[in-house]
Amino acid sequence: METTRTPSSGDPIRVTSELTSDDLAVARAVLTAAVVDDGREAVSEAGRLRLRAGAERPGVRHFLQLAGGRPAGYGQLELAAQEGGRATAEFAVHPELRGQGLGGRLAEAVLGAATGQDVDFWAHGGHPAAARLAARHRAELVRELRQMRRPAADVPGEPVLPAGVVLRTFRPGEDDRAWLGLNALAFAHHPEQGSWTQADLADRMAEPWFDPAGFFLAFRGDDLVGFHWTKVHPDGLGEVYVVGVAPTEQGSGLGRALTSAGLRHLILERGVPAVLLYVDADNPAAVRVYERVGFTVHEVDLMYRVRRTGEAG
Repeated sequence: METTRTPSSGDPIRVTSELTSDDLAVARAVLTAAVVDDGREAVSEAGRLRLRAGAERPGVRHFLQLAGGRPAGYGQLELAAQEGGRATAEFAVHPELRGQGLGGRLAEAVLGAATGQDVDFWAHGGHPAAARLAARHRAELVRELRQMRRPAADVPGEPVLPAGVVLRTFRPGEDDRAWLGLNALAFAHHPEQGSWTQADLADRMAEPWFDPAGFFLAFRGDDLVGFHWTKVHPDGLGEVYVVGVAPTEQGSGLGRALTSAGLRHLILERGVPAVLLYVDADNPAAVRVYERVGFTVHEVDLMYRVRRTGEAG
């Protein structure tokens, strides 16, 4: 599907569900420049994984914006799969072309494509321009995602597992189904993580950074009851990518033990200088766990919601 959407003024914005190589070049030019200028990614990991020529994901739309023939903006919209769900949007303007109204026109095109759906959009790093756009569209702040970091100087002690629990690493192709099941259970409340499919898992396992030796699974007998998936970024930083614990193990100390196991791997085996993680501000229990092992807030990502359906709450 390919269309062209013309905002209230300015050059037409190309909208497509399947990127060509030229589209991909525009998107990457914008996003690469934004990373250099802002010091952070303008689009989430999930969004970046969709940036592949010829790849089409159901419900995903890409928005390519040019100004005078040069890459000016990129947006991505994921429509809600179910009635009553919310669409999710991310977009960025090339740093050299900011302040000219291009972001407003791009936002208009992205929001206009989500007819009848509420739209959540991210402001990575809490950029002031995003706050201004949110005010213009009467969007409300609904989520604060904190990036926390800790130096590698202090190595956690050996993990103390609950009685009857053993730890081993992930086996691709063998553990996929069990992990997806526990991930869905552990993150049933989470708007993104809990909805992962086999395709989402396969996308990550195909990435250069994937290392099963840093993907720890906790078993009680034959039952998978917890996990800690770590990641090492191209710049050498480590990440507590995701930690999940079965509801039946909450309060047992398993989450703390898994966190320690992953941190020790990143620091002692991979030699990272520091470790980062992301946690929602409205999850104080998780925030306290991470603060106790030395993490402090580094920056925040903000999510704003544009209400289109009239539903309350």
